[in-house]
Amino acid sequence: MRTALGVGGLVAGALLIVAAFAPGPSAPLPEPPSTVIAPAPALPPVERIAPAIARGNVRSAPTELGEGWRVAIERLGIDLPLRAGDIERDLVKQATPEGAAFLLPGSAVPGTGDNAYIYAHARKGMFLPLWDARVGDLVVVSRGAAAPLRYVVSEIHPRVPADDLASAQPTGDERLTLQTSTGPRAADPRFVVVALPDR
Repeated sequence: MRTALGVGGLVAGALLIVAAFAPGPSAPLPEPPSTVIAPAPALPPVERIAPAIARGNVRSAPTELGEGWRVAIERLGIDLPLRAGDIERDLVKQATPEGAAFLLPGSAVPGTGDNAYIYAHARKGMFLPLWDARVGDLVVVSRGAAAPLRYVVSEIHPRVPADDLASAQPTGDERLTLQTSTGPRAADPRFVVVALPDR
């Protein structure tokens, strides 16, 4: 069951996708297509997130997560390397690379007891399958030689407003927040999935 609580999502950046794809605020999300669409994860302008980092509301992310870090949701066919995001590349230039998921600069590292905000392109083979996430899906974060971390999807927010940054903030509890895009414009909502530790 998909919920749409008032929990926010991170974002506001341009996306490039098939021109005909632009759902309205109250329209249901379309079925994920079999072709590549919605390439950008749509991160916020740096001037929106940088002050939160400077105030200490969001922690600094590591430069490197190390070899072997991955994020996977087997049921959805998601299995991507997990890398540290880059403010200049991902937020200023809006040039997030393909083929990996990224930890938002300033969010917690998975396993450190707070909110790890992870984003990737809404493309086939990346985070497009998040559109089909279900409460109860298992999310596994591999950490090289260390024991993997297991999380269970607890919330799905398919239409988080682009100017709502609440879900990128520290929470004081261990969680993953996974984010991708829903449309081509900076103002389009974001698709956000929250997963809590599998206890």
